[in-house]
Parts: sequence; C-alpha cells; structure tokens
Amino acid sequence: MKNFLLVAVMMVFTAWQANAQQQEVFSKDGKAINGYDAVAFFKAAKPVKGADSLSYVYKDVRWLFSSRENLEAFKGNPEHYAPQYGGYCAYGTAAGHKAPTEVETWTIVNDKLYFNYNMKVKESWVKDRAALIEKADQQWPTVKQQK
Repeated sequence: MKNFLLVAVMMVFTAWQANAQQQEVFSKDGKAINGYDAVAFFKAAKPVKGADSLSYVYKDVRWLFSSRENLEAFKGNPEHYAPQYGGYCAYGTAAGHKAPTEVETWTIVNDKLYFNYNMKVKESWVKDRAALIEKADQQWPTVKQQK
C-alpha cells in the first residue's frame, strides 16, 4: 500500500511539473517568479515578494509586484523586466530543455534577469556564463515550444 501511495504521489507531481513547463513562462500556482516582483530585482537588487492585490497578467501568467510603481514599470516594458527564457533555468535552456528555477539563483547580466535550477547549477553557469547565454539565446526559440 505504501508503494502504491508513493507511486501515485510521484505521478501527480510529474503531471503537475509537466503541465507547469508547457507554458512559455515558468510559474508555480499560476504566478511567475514564485510570486516575486520582477522589477524589484532591478531596483532593489534583491528578491521582494509581490502582493496578490498588485498583479498583472502577461503571457498568460500572473506577475505580482510589491508596489504600484513597480507594477506600472513592468506594464510599460515587460520585455525588459521579465526574466530571460521565461524564467526557466538559463543553464538548462543552453542545454536545450526547460527546467524549473529557484528565486535565490537570480542574476542580472547586461541589464537582463536570469534564473537557474538551484545554487549548484548557478555555480556551473557562472563559470562559462557568456558562452552559455549565447547558446541559450540560440536555443530558446525551440525550447520555448517544448511541452
């Protein structure tokens, strides 16, 4: 019985994760960047949790903001503030696939926001960041179509 429950839980998780990665923008619970304010990474230079009352739908995902000013900035130029590769892992995109990300892995390079799968992956990504960004930029048009 325990094995059956474990398998059932794993199947539900796998189905949820596959569904989450079908979108162009990585989201959990329908919120981009796990509910963090995309603009704050640029203005406050740190992750800042957004508020449900300050949201905007962009690319079929809800984006949350910590202030009306940040919400308006995003609405005025979402392509600037939205993370590269839809918020999927930059390292994974360079390798040709979508991978979920963690907020604490954020980096801004040349005024663009990037995320990685976890801190260990970020360490690898940083070592060859320029080449990996170039490769991910080439891969993204194909990767974003993946289910």
